[in-house]
Amino acid sequence: MREFVATDPALAAVVAALWIALLLYGLSAVWWVFESAVLARGGRVDPEDVEWGYEDVQVRILTIDAEAVVQATVNAVPDGLDDVRVIAEAPIDVDGALVHVVPEEFECAATNKGRAVEWARREVPCDREYVLYLDEDTIMAGFEGLPDADVVQFTEKPLYTGSRIAYLSEVFRVGYQYEQFAFRRLNYPLYAWGGGVAIRRSLEDAITWDVATITEDTNFIWRAADREGVSFAVLDVRFRNQAPPSLRAMAKQRRRWISGTRADGHLLPSLYRPLYYTRIVAWAFSPLVPLLVFAAAVFPGTAPGMEWYRTASLALFGVLFVYTLVGASGYDKHPLTWPLYLLLTPIAFLAHSVGALWGVVSPVTTFEVTEKVTPETVESVHETMDEGALSSHDGSERLTRESDEEFTFDVFDD
Repeated sequence: MREFVATDPALAAVVAALWIALLLYGLSAVWWVFESAVLARGGRVDPEDVEWGYEDVQVRILTIDAEAVVQATVNAVPDGLDDVRVIAEAPIDVDGALVHVVPEEFECAATNKGRAVEWARREVPCDREYVLYLDEDTIMAGFEGLPDADVVQFTEKPLYTGSRIAYLSEVFRVGYQYEQFAFRRLNYPLYAWGGGVAIRRSLEDAITWDVATITEDTNFIWRAADREGVSFAVLDVRFRNQAPPSLRAMAKQRRRWISGTRADGHLLPSLYRPLYYTRIVAWAFSPLVPLLVFAAAVFPGTAPGMEWYRTASLALFGVLFVYTLVGASGYDKHPLTWPLYLLLTPIAFLAHSVGALWGVVSPVTTFEVTEKVTPETVESVHETMDEGALSSHDGSERLTRESDEEFTFDVFDD
């Protein structure tokens, strides 16, 4: 090895950089496999395994002023949930819910969405055990109640809204998020999805939302874990939210996610930080993985250990396809369609990573709501949806198809 470095220091530096990149991505991939194969066992809570009923839940839907989108979300709230509030930042008319408008003069440390949630915590009356937060486009599906945990995360299944690449990226992301079933075993769950999360009211009052952040959901659960300790459960009901309608909208969304979690990383204990920051690097620079495989083919035998490098890089490249398979399975796509999703995996993970890379290179510090489309637009791009399918949906049932055993052959329609 010393002779190799002395003979060609430039090539040695390139090889060292390749190994470092491989190691960073490898640590993230190995941890995901460990989480998903070992820690996630027994972590799935089925819809009927609940201890708290409709009467124990207040629903809060967060929006700026997306009236048509919010109306579909309110319509999908099951009838048994009789305390439904819309927290808006401008006056809107919505049937079936009480609308609360955040006053312009309200001030606190939190900003944007966090400011609205903090105002609601202080001012909107609630005598229920849980507050269930939904984004403006989150369509409830299969909800029967809540398990007994401080924070209950709902699984998601984004709907196709017109951008095929964005939808493929969501399938890829949903596969990666399978790891959430392992979070109950961690003192610090690694992230939370605020578009479908229920929080015990007493915990919310103890922690509050009154901090400056652009990823308030993950920030909240990290502070709760640090100050109070928190029990975490994942309820597998597959709420339906919208996939970003364009690649630009998706890139901006991912940019905000990674920027916010990077900024809040100091909330994690030192033991968790290497793991979390390694994951950020792996996400943002995952498009380099095919280049690592290419490098192993270009430099065979030119440096010590390159044969091992080729094997490891191919294995890690294969993990990307595992994420896709898990996502396609979560979407109940027919196994006969899986080869097509595998073929499209490079496009999906490349698009998924562009915004993350953008956030690493140029972090954003302000919150921007991801673009949404009207229910009519969602229905028009789904061949299996009739007119009014969203507005007439009962959130106690599935939105499409009748059971988990019913597969779909449609690649961009479910």
